[in-house]
Amino acid sequence: MSTLMQAAPGGNSVKALDVERVRADFPILEREVYGRPLVYLDSAASAQKPRAVISAMTGIMETCYANVHRGVHRLSQESTDIFEGARTKAAGLLNAASSDEIVFTRGATEAINLVAHSFGDAFLEAGDEVIISALEHHSNIVPWQLLRDRKGIVLKVIPLLDDGTLDREAFSALLGPRTKLVALTHISNALGSVVPVKEMIAEAKARGDITVLVDGCQAVPHMAVDVQDLGADLYTFSAHKLYGPSGIGVLYGRKELLNALPPYQGGGEMISSVTFEKSTWKPAPHRFEAGTPAIVEAAGLGAAIDYVQSLDYAAIQAHEQGLLSYATARLSEIESLRIYGTGPDKAAIVSFTLDQAHPHDIGTILDRAGVAVRAGHHCAQPVMDRFDVAATVRASFGLYNSEAEVDALVAAVHKVKELFG
Repeated sequence: MSTLMQAAPGGNSVKALDVERVRADFPILEREVYGRPLVYLDSAASAQKPRAVISAMTGIMETCYANVHRGVHRLSQESTDIFEGARTKAAGLLNAASSDEIVFTRGATEAINLVAHSFGDAFLEAGDEVIISALEHHSNIVPWQLLRDRKGIVLKVIPLLDDGTLDREAFSALLGPRTKLVALTHISNALGSVVPVKEMIAEAKARGDITVLVDGCQAVPHMAVDVQDLGADLYTFSAHKLYGPSGIGVLYGRKELLNALPPYQGGGEMISSVTFEKSTWKPAPHRFEAGTPAIVEAAGLGAAIDYVQSLDYAAIQAHEQGLLSYATARLSEIESLRIYGTGPDKAAIVSFTLDQAHPHDIGTILDRAGVAVRAGHHCAQPVMDRFDVAATVRASFGLYNSEAEVDALVAAVHKVKELFG
């Protein structure tokens, strides 16, 4: 059984998601594009925002906005409660042991850079090995290349199989006595392939004192994530893919690990004391949150977590898997269309090419039909290189999408075939 299609406890059927009610919560879905109803199939890049998130962000600005933590006045105290409340909600979302294990960053990209710098400076030396996979987003490739160039570490890559899944035997062979860190995506943003991170974390831990970082940007919007069950040392996601705002992300880290890492940036708030001779740092998470944080965005993140949890992940998973199955079947009927990423465990992402037209042309024509998709390398150029394509068209589904929107996508692709012969 797919990890994205889990049966309800006791074998009960999963309650169906009320998609029309959900869609009514997202005001942008009411608009038209070129005179056509908007069909938004680009949630893997950035998801749309429900009214609850919009209201939370305007609400804090209208009623109690002030800088957090340092103020003794009422507005600062209220803003601090909302800000730290979002941290508590993020800890609950991931089943972290404590809210002290949740660091707010500008997004997952900054979180991975934080780990590359702080963990790299504290624990890695020339010749130590970091393992990543060929599925990774550039944000989980480039920071490790910069670390390699700075400190002389060795970067190793788990190769891809033809179905877009990772070569587990190759991963086992790559683990060695100098392996210090493994950094893996949970779900591929380019193909939708679900990586068996729990099993791979367990294998890494069995082989030695290896720290594991998981990029969960594409997982958290689609499936319940329990970092303690996974055994992850570090886990990150961005709010804007979880129906929240851009500009804020979450880095989970085991408390003892976070407190062993040096700060990534210096400034106000992250210090215990400052003299001209020496400064000392607060414990985690605050030692990694220099300067005024994303206060309004934290309010939006908290509201987004509340919204998703109110819908029930099992219902979301079942709905999105239904869309994936339907879209895969409909698109597979189109002659000369090829889908990339055909493994047995996938999130609701369909990445494809069409012989007659370049993906950018396809995306442009689909846009004229009101269908918003992503066309390009999806910040995953090594994935494109593996399949010898410059780009793909990516349709990515969220909790607000419907089978009627899949039909609109398919009809628009047929229009492309007509135009290009």
